[in-house]
Amino acid sequence: MTDAEQVNIWMRPERPARGPKPAYSRAQITEAAVRIADAEGLEAATMRRIAAEIGAGAMSLYRYVPSRDDLIMLMADRLMGEIDVEGMPSGDWRADLTRYAGELRAMWLRHPWIATAQRALVVFGPNQLRLIERVMGSLDAHVPIDENLALMAILNGYVESAARDEVSWTQEIRRSGLTESEWMARSYPYIQRLVESGEYPIFTKIVTGSRQPHLSRDDQFRYGLERILDCIAAALPADDGISDGDAPAGAAGPR
Repeated sequence: MTDAEQVNIWMRPERPARGPKPAYSRAQITEAAVRIADAEGLEAATMRRIAAEIGAGAMSLYRYVPSRDDLIMLMADRLMGEIDVEGMPSGDWRADLTRYAGELRAMWLRHPWIATAQRALVVFGPNQLRLIERVMGSLDAHVPIDENLALMAILNGYVESAARDEVSWTQEIRRSGLTESEWMARSYPYIQRLVESGEYPIFTKIVTGSRQPHLSRDDQFRYGLERILDCIAAALPADDGISDGDAPAGAAGPR
């Protein structure tokens, strides 16, 4: 086995060139692992548990997926495949990125364990590569590739941070045994004391004047997303702040 094959599961052939057809596939193993993680958390998705799920011997699965790291890479890339980017780039970068951000957030909320599966060293799977081509393709005609990378990092950072906070809040409420309104009511006396102290004027403005805490989660997300997209628009050349299809006559085309 080469060093590259040891590092990247997608460099390893799924089946040998000769011999009988494998009884299972990586896709079957990955689907079972995702089902278990959704129901019981990422730590529950062990080879032994997956083997029981699909009716195989635990040790036999290592012929298909050699390590835990490989399994997590396959699971993470499988989730990337849920993000619908069909038809992107459409020529309207803002619509494309709005749609992508909503799809990415929805994926995180469906599979909150993805927060514990993120890797600092990314190994590009086929679904992640599809996202790169389609989503970054929406800005490719407008900015150099380094600017594209920086802007996408800002967008992804916002979506992932918002989704992590939403997942953490939901889990905390569930652990407390209270409803969200009950949790807020329990916190009110302390918040009121802070406001009445007069020592925290900015915090007081947040409590008494901010609309955001009273918005739905969806509306809070959209509000922040619009600010991020405005920042991306400000980074584009002046002629590209609108979609290609809406450009006025005589405007410069994509570069």
